[in-house]
Amino acid sequence: MKYHWIEEYILSKVGINKDFKKEWNWNRYLLKDKMVAAICKDKEGKNIITLKCEPIFGEELRTRYEDIVEGYYMNKVHWNSVNLDGEVPDEILKVMIDQSYELIFRSLSKKVQREIGEYK
Repeated sequence: MKYHWIEEYILSKVGINKDFKKEWNWNRYLLKDKMVAAICKDKEGKNIITLKCEPIFGEELRTRYEDIVEGYYMNKVHWNSVNLDGEVPDEILKVMIDQSYELIFRSLSKKVQREIGEYK
């Protein structure tokens, strides 16, 4: 995996917990019980990270970078997978992680958002 900083970056986000979904062989990064990111291998054995993005932004990224594709085993409109041995710039990957976190955070109830905010 080329992006050795990814796990530390994701885990630095407030409220994120990591688990391992044995049935899927996925490392998942969760905010409460909602997935923000998953690191796994695709059907070809490539290391990938799957992240949620705004649909228009995700489509633009898939057009610009061949190492970004529709989400592996996820909703193809909202989720995108990045080849972790590819050539996506670090800054783009950080923006994708930040956006995935923000989208999941905003999907939580205001009460839960406030609870997470107290961790800061």
